Amino acid sequence: MHELSITQSILNIAVSSAQKEHAKKVNKITIVLGEMTDFIPQYIQEYYNIVSKGTIAENAELVFKKAPAIARCLDCGHDTHLKDYKFICENCASQNLKIISGKEFFVETIDID
Repeated sequence: MHELSITQSILNIAVSSAQKEHAKKVNKITIVLGEMTDFIPQYIQEYYNIVSKGTIAENAELVFKKAPAIARCLDCGHDTHLKDYKFICENCASQNLKIISGKEFFVETIDID
């Protein structure tokens, strides 16, 4: 259910940005979503269809871009794509990792008329 508040924030950002530009309509919103977040794009879309009704962002296309879960090994320096939440360096099998990507969640672009 936390998708509802996030979706409302996405709508607020889009509408506010469009109004600053004196836009009449929001056509598309691109959202970057890290692999390690627990947000579900389908739920965001469903909530968006509800909360955007009657706004200049109604019917805007939501585009979700996945940000891969990447960790840097603090022992060998290798960047590892984390799969299935296995926090092990692909290069040296160390578990001494620092997350550098995959927790992102932000509005990247807003296409307006």
